[in-house]
Amino acid sequence: MRTGVLRTSVGPRFVRIEGDVAHLLDRAPWLGGKDTGETAKVAGNLLCPVTPSKIVCIGRNYAAHAKEMGAEAPAEPMLFLKPPSALLDPGGTVLCPPESAKVEHEAELTIVIGKRAKNVPKDQALSYVFGYTCACDVTARDVQRKDVQFTRGKGFDTFCPLGPVVQTELDPAAVRIQCRVNGQTRQDGNTKNMIFDVPTLVAYVSRMMTLEPGDVILTGTPEGVGPLVPGDALEVEIDGIGTLQLAVGK
Repeated sequence: MRTGVLRTSVGPRFVRIEGDVAHLLDRAPWLGGKDTGETAKVAGNLLCPVTPSKIVCIGRNYAAHAKEMGAEAPAEPMLFLKPPSALLDPGGTVLCPPESAKVEHEAELTIVIGKRAKNVPKDQALSYVFGYTCACDVTARDVQRKDVQFTRGKGFDTFCPLGPVVQTELDPAAVRIQCRVNGQTRQDGNTKNMIFDVPTLVAYVSRMMTLEPGDVILTGTPEGVGPLVPGDALEVEIDGIGTLQLAVGK
């Protein structure tokens, strides 16, 4: 099943998507939303498919990416947070802030939590997952390195595009992730190369903080991160989910 959020004349609505038809739901699908019998066209109207209370991110979860950053692979998951104000709709514009001269893309598989999770055992972790979507963990790399910690460099408005949909029927163990800029492939990785897999991440994060339905975990990026400049066309594609299309501006 694919779900999302649709722009309608009465405001954003959660939907179940079949082809180019959106079936409107009475509430969020991870809260048991049911079809209302209303339908609408999907084309051009998709918004960010989740409304998370928190955006949990995992750093250096691919050994090759850690190496290209000049860092060691971590012994346990490295956590940081993005603010919900960083969210950006599919088709939106990533804004390069004046505080940074080096904004970069990081394509990532993103976990959408389906039910409240606290101290979840690893062997039960997937039962707490509603589905998966695409993300770009946009990063002001020079700011990140200057500050050492990640909050400012990762937290600018528009620095967390998500979408276009949430896919509930996906095996996250070996999924191809690509990032293209102006049609040129920059990143081409696979989740089979993650240091910490999805069950490990859900269980680990739930030890530190209670995960609420609709919360998201960005699972880290494969190697190949690179610069973004105003005027770029940015795409994040994950097999089985779709393509998150974005512009870059200032």
